[in-house]
Amino acid sequence: MVPNDRSSLKTGDWIKGTSWDGELILGFIESMDILEGVVKVTVIRSDNTETIGKTIPILSKQVKKLPVSTATNKEQTRFLIDLALSTGDEEWFMELTAKLKEMKQLVSTES
Repeated sequence: MVPNDRSSLKTGDWIKGTSWDGELILGFIESMDILEGVVKVTVIRSDNTETIGKTIPILSKQVKKLPVSTATNKEQTRFLIDLALSTGDEEWFMELTAKLKEMKQLVSTES
C-alpha cells in the first residue's frame, strides 16, 4: 500500500487546504492531533483575510503537503524572504538572505 501525503505530515510542513468553512488556506502545521485527525495550521494566506496570522484547526484529510521549494532565482528568493519575515522564522530568513547575497556576488563576478 502506498502511503498518502497525510500520513507523512509533520509539524512545520507547509500545506494548502480547505478550512471547515470552505476557505482556501496556505500555511504551516503548528501542531497535530493524530488520534483526532486534526492539524493546527498557522495561516499565511487565505481567501478569508480575517484568518491570516491565526492558527486554526483543520482536518488532516483536508490538507495537502506542499513540496519543498528550492528557489532558483532572485525573485523567488525574495518572495521566500518575505515569507520568512511574515512567519518570524529567523533561521530561514538568515539562510535565504545569505543565498541572495551569494547570487548577487556571483552576478557581479561574472560581469
